[in-house]
Amino acid sequence: MASADLREAWEETAADFVTWARTPWHDIYWHYHRDVFCELVPPPGRRTLDLGCGEGRLSRHLKALDHEVVGVDASPTMLAAAREAARDTETHLADAAALPFADGAFDCVIAFMSLQDIDDLEGAVSEAARVLEAGGRLCFAIVHPLNSAGSFEGELADSPFVIGGSYLDRSFYADRLSRDGLELTLTSAHRPLQAYTEALASAGLVIERLREPAVPEHAIASPRTRRWQRLPLFVHGRALKP
Repeated sequence: MASADLREAWEETAADFVTWARTPWHDIYWHYHRDVFCELVPPPGRRTLDLGCGEGRLSRHLKALDHEVVGVDASPTMLAAAREAARDTETHLADAAALPFADGAFDCVIAFMSLQDIDDLEGAVSEAARVLEAGGRLCFAIVHPLNSAGSFEGELADSPFVIGGSYLDRSFYADRLSRDGLELTLTSAHRPLQAYTEALASAGLVIERLREPAVPEHAIASPRTRRWQRLPLFVHGRALKP
């Protein structure tokens, strides 16, 4: 898959994602991921950008926490769903690497599970830095590169985890999910962790926090889920614009 296909792939599966994301307690977002991530998010300030907002569920949560949220996404279907669910939230259809905002327009940028789905990572992080004011922060969550580089060989809690190809090479992959009658294909880019840290450094951002949250005990539903107490599913980070 060519990198230019990422945006198209997400638009093709957007309707399925909206249904998946809006089914309460259907995925790990509801069980712990959102709340653990939000521990890194600063208190409400002047203006918060939700970069790659999708259908808007995190935007709606941040708004409930009194953030003045602006959402941006490259998928027309996703953005239409976000607008329908929260008509009072400002939203824009735009490429993350070409944001339609002035320099320093925000004091916080959120990229929750979007950077691995963006074709131009370096351009998106550079744009996030540009629209941040001095002292502002970029908070991000990504699929952990270990997760996207390999897989468990088996369903048991102690099943071995194997990287079949190269952790260091960039590649593209599709995860096909099926649960409780719903199906979804997630198309993303695998990049080593250094690709993200270098993008932050090149944009002039300074990492304040980098976390690898384990799946908490209350979210363990089966031996299959328990495997992810041995390896992290996600990376959470916060970076400062000096």
